[in-house]
Amino acid sequence: GTGFSVLIRLKLSAPGSVLGDFQLYNLIVTTHGLVMIFFLVMPMMMGGFGNWLVPMMLSLPDMGFPRLNNVSFWVLPVSMGLLFCSAFSEGGFGGGWTLYPPLSSVMGHSGPAMDFLILSLHIGGASSIMASINFYSTWGNMRAGCHQFYRVPLFCTSIGVTSFLLILAMPVLAGALTMLLTDRN
Repeated sequence: GTGFSVLIRLKLSAPGSVLGDFQLYNLIVTTHGLVMIFFLVMPMMMGGFGNWLVPMMLSLPDMGFPRLNNVSFWVLPVSMGLLFCSAFSEGGFGGGWTLYPPLSSVMGHSGPAMDFLILSLHIGGASSIMASINFYSTWGNMRAGCHQFYRVPLFCTSIGVTSFLLILAMPVLAGALTMLLTDRN
């Protein structure tokens, strides 16, 4: 993600085409946005810090479902690999990190890059849902006896609320991606 950010700033540092191709610039912007949102902010900020701090703050030995936690973690490299397969297949998808539908249609990007990207986001969303279920159940059900809801640390409460919101939002994203995939094929 940082490397893509450096390339974006390199392109914007001089007028004209520094990278040689405008599709390459669009691909870099798209991949940078998706890497930062789906592979840094959600897994690292919530998953990494949450897995480290939530059990410690709630006086627990581990999260509620450690194997679900493990599956959620090991699914992410597969998802990241599919994202990079998308970037390297037939010029990649350069339609922006929002996957704007006219650009993500078959007329905008007819190759398999968009299909790889949709599959990558499906798998990453499944990973986020698994991690969120683990965090929410740990926060809600595994507090020590001295931790009433009003005495739980604010970080744990924010992780619980964020997990609840991800459990609500990720199936909607998966449905939209599935509709996009069926529209394409």
